[in-house]
Amino acid sequence: MRPFVYNALPARVVFGVGTIGQVADEVRRLGCRRALILSTPQQQGEAERLASHIGDLAAGVFAGAVMHTPVEVTEQAIARLRDLGADCTIALGGGSTIGLGKAIALRSDLPQIAIPTTYAGSEATPILGETENGRKTTQRSPRVLPEVIVYDVDLTLTLPPGLTATSGMNAMAHAVEALYAQDANPVTSLLAEQAIGILAQALPRIVQNPRDRAARADALCGAWACGTCLGSVGMALHHKICHVLGGSFGLPHAETHTVMLPHATAFNTASAPEAMACVARALAATDAAQGLFDLAGELGAPRSLREIGMPEGGLDEAADIAVMSPYWNPRPIERNAIRALLQDAYDGRRPDTAFYPTTPTETVNV
Repeated sequence: MRPFVYNALPARVVFGVGTIGQVADEVRRLGCRRALILSTPQQQGEAERLASHIGDLAAGVFAGAVMHTPVEVTEQAIARLRDLGADCTIALGGGSTIGLGKAIALRSDLPQIAIPTTYAGSEATPILGETENGRKTTQRSPRVLPEVIVYDVDLTLTLPPGLTATSGMNAMAHAVEALYAQDANPVTSLLAEQAIGILAQALPRIVQNPRDRAARADALCGAWACGTCLGSVGMALHHKICHVLGGSFGLPHAETHTVMLPHATAFNTASAPEAMACVARALAATDAAQGLFDLAGELGAPRSLREIGMPEGGLDEAADIAVMSPYWNPRPIERNAIRALLQDAYDGRRPDTAFYPTTPTETVNV
């Protein structure tokens, strides 16, 4: 076994059915008395119901969270937090809302509680992605890791099948990249393979029957495991491209991950064969990239950048940005290869490692 370093992340996880009823106790456990509840505009009703439930512990609601965590929205939320004298935040929602909670924590160092209603998995990571002036950047800091995560299976029962599919594929991307990350280790690799398998089995069941509570519980647990993997290791090509497409072109986060994951996997297959064998095994497929592509199809999820709003004329710019400051990747990054990968994803072509042969001219841009 090769040498490795594993960093365990400190976090309290409350998982079950009806656990939203324990939020008030968790606020008190943090020593807090005035929580600002965060949500998107679409989930403002749920946020206000939570505020009513916890009573005097709620300082108020900020329902302005949006995709990709724009800095200007964070500044608005912090102004609201200060006006209300809040001493902690509660993020109720998906990755957009949880990202806002993280951005506030980075600037204020106030404790936060995350209550995920999707399978994004970002609540389990010390990673924050923010958008400013059309560019999305990420950073890793223990300050942005939520102190408490409350998983309530019941909150996911009304998540539409389409969002369930893309959110679950988004979570799966965290585990896939964890298997070939620069700092991959046996602990996260075991967890990643298990998480991929759990989601691959649960998501089709949910799409067929969205009220399947057992499948919902499996998917939520799998999403937590995927996020835990990402939180313990670094990111690579897949996440870099998704951050470019989301931050610079405004593409929807989960859908972008869903489309790009099979193609980034195919691109890296020859350079990370052991990792890809784990992915294929978890999917019960013969090929990791094609297994992911086929799973997305089975779930009725989008499989091309064209159908989620990417302009074909922006592919050249996306390739340029992606190689400008790339994340570490097991295969060297070369602009023409990335451009070809993006074209295949735009067209929705079924991935094949033969589409991305390595060449002697490839260089590492890290």
